[in-house]
Amino acid sequence: MLEEDFKFVKPGEVRVRIAPSPTGFLHIGLARTALFNYLFAKKNQGSFILRIEDTDRERSSSQFEEDILENLKWLGIQWSEGPDSLAQNQKYIGDYGPYRQSERLSIYGKYLEKLLNENKAYYCFCSEEELEAQRQYQMSIGQAPRYSGKCTDLPKETIKKYLNEKKPSVIRFRVSPEIKKIQFNDLIRGSLEFDAGLIGDIVLAKNLKTPLYNFAAVIDDFEMKISHIIRGEDHISNTPKQLLIQDALGFPRPEYAHLPLILGSDRSKLSKRHGSTAVSELKKEGYLPEALINFMAFMGWNPGDEREIYSLASLTKEFSLEKIQKGGAVFNIKKLDFLNGFYIRQKSLEKLAESCLFYLIEEDLLTPDLKSEQYPPAYGGFQIIQEYKIPQTGEIISFEKIKKIVSIYQERLKKLSEITKLTDFFFKDKLEYDKELLRWKEMSDEEIKSSLDGLEKILSEIKAGDWSKENLENILLLEAENEGKGGELLWPLRAALSGKTASAGPFEIAEILGKEKTLKRIKEAGKLLI
Repeated sequence: MLEEDFKFVKPGEVRVRIAPSPTGFLHIGLARTALFNYLFAKKNQGSFILRIEDTDRERSSSQFEEDILENLKWLGIQWSEGPDSLAQNQKYIGDYGPYRQSERLSIYGKYLEKLLNENKAYYCFCSEEELEAQRQYQMSIGQAPRYSGKCTDLPKETIKKYLNEKKPSVIRFRVSPEIKKIQFNDLIRGSLEFDAGLIGDIVLAKNLKTPLYNFAAVIDDFEMKISHIIRGEDHISNTPKQLLIQDALGFPRPEYAHLPLILGSDRSKLSKRHGSTAVSELKKEGYLPEALINFMAFMGWNPGDEREIYSLASLTKEFSLEKIQKGGAVFNIKKLDFLNGFYIRQKSLEKLAESCLFYLIEEDLLTPDLKSEQYPPAYGGFQIIQEYKIPQTGEIISFEKIKKIVSIYQERLKKLSEITKLTDFFFKDKLEYDKELLRWKEMSDEEIKSSLDGLEKILSEIKAGDWSKENLENILLLEAENEGKGGELLWPLRAALSGKTASAGPFEIAEILGKEKTLKRIKEAGKLLI
């Protein structure tokens, strides 16, 4: 894209929007579209509008709308105009509301009547059976399916009679046969052209109070003074229809930019079979908003350098439509895990432990019972207290000790939900594992038992006041060096304390468990070898 193509962008005049239908949870594709619109608006000191397209009353739900609003806010993508809450008084922010289509039906009716009065639209009474038979016939002779025009010139008396009889109908837009081509400049893809003859007369609405997507979107974009429409490439086929409606109503054309689709690892369109796609699911799995923002930005956009870590503030500074690619963007879960791990490591231990508490409580590793649909405290969840109970042992554990447990896994975490499987052995009275876990290379059972007995003897002689990671490490490493058996000594110790094939180091674990629990687990491991 050439620089002159962007000269129309003037600070403060940019108005962009996202317009989700509340028929499902906020998914990663819509969240990325919201992010790109938000960044473009911020970069140009413009306005970012959230509009809820809820005219499909059967499928629309306040639950889904709330999910969309809450998760956009959680991500830090805050709209400057749009719904303010789901309260009964239906508040909204901005001068062009209401921002729910269900509250704008009278506006659509006014424009539908205008098109009908100007003979640019007409009532169509063809049944679904007729239309389907027509489509099948056209395809059988190699033609693209389009409306035949059967109802284009019905007498007014016939129309009035049918309407009085409540005969099922729709309102169609009359596409002039004089229009041969529809062309527009896409800010990402360049010049695009469509054959108007393949479109046919477009259905605008079911009736004066039930507009369909293409018509309602055109009216809202005009009424809300939208300057740029940045959306997924799956909407490219809608653009020529919307341009025809805009021209018929004398509306100015917004600028269009169509983003590449998000693809799964197999390069097919991203769907649930590729894993979690709803932001709420990713959130509950323990992905951080900073990581998701960074990840989404790189799905279709590239800054042109080697940097991979971008905060929302730095993205706002660097973002431009010129750097959006045309090809599909692959949802790479490994890249998301890498970014999330990075942001987890940047968190303070206090905040990380608070966030991990949610998962430990959810898995019944800790109480009090704070289970709910709420998310970790960092996202507005439950109140932190200083002591918790371990259900399996009845032991009281302090928040300070929980912080120590989390600290030895901060470098290993890729997502917060992993904390339970990594640390569950700290909250159990007895571990269950096969004795083979204790075996280092070709050690015999007798050698493992001898190693465990030696460990028990050495550790039992350490005073409780000297029980620290540093002291344990110094004593045991010296013993391993003297015996020339590092792995033979330390592997069975780590396995006996954690019951896992991989874990944090034995010295960190032993320090947190304390002398009594450490010796108990070594004894229990020895019993497996008898």
